[in-house]
Amino acid sequence: MRLTKLKHSCVRLEKDGATLVVDPGAFSEQDAAVGADAVLITHEHPDHFEEGRVRAALEAGAEVWTLGSVAGRISAGFPGRVHTVGHGDAFTAAGFDVQVHGELHAVIHPDLPRITNVGYLVDGSLFHPGDALTVPQTPVDTLMVPVQAPWSKISEVIDYVREVAPRRAIDIHDALLTDLARPIYDTHLGNLGGGAEHGRLAPGQSAEL
Repeated sequence: MRLTKLKHSCVRLEKDGATLVVDPGAFSEQDAAVGADAVLITHEHPDHFEEGRVRAALEAGAEVWTLGSVAGRISAGFPGRVHTVGHGDAFTAAGFDVQVHGELHAVIHPDLPRITNVGYLVDGSLFHPGDALTVPQTPVDTLMVPVQAPWSKISEVIDYVREVAPRRAIDIHDALLTDLARPIYDTHLGNLGGGAEHGRLAPGQSAEL
């Protein structure tokens, strides 16, 4: 499986000629979902779900798996190609085996109601949690770790990596992280991540998993 990091929380996975894209949002590239056979969306926030990008993928023949709040906005006009999923579900998307973990977005502030958020474990190997620190009840080889967000602090991110205990942790949710801050996050996650190999891919950079 080939992983390509796109901007912010968007990633592209390729295997056996098929392409799966997770979270093509407003902070990601305009063409982030172009060429996707399948699209997974973790939740409704615009930095993870940009309706125009997803509709363009559907019009080109892609299928979408997401939670109900997103599916209700895009399913009309695409019968049978927008699938609603939740915690505990499992399905196959464009040849990728996917398990769904998690139910709620991380707490931004107690005064704000929490929305639904799901994470996706792809091929029993790579986990994308969206905007939550969900720990799958199964081993994870590659964790896409939301490294910086209004709802988190670095100690929580470190403890999350330790709890999941992946072999490798790769940054996502990093569009608001400045170049001055990146070395600080790299040092802390590298030194305190419980032995996980910490890596960062620039937008457009790929790795073989």
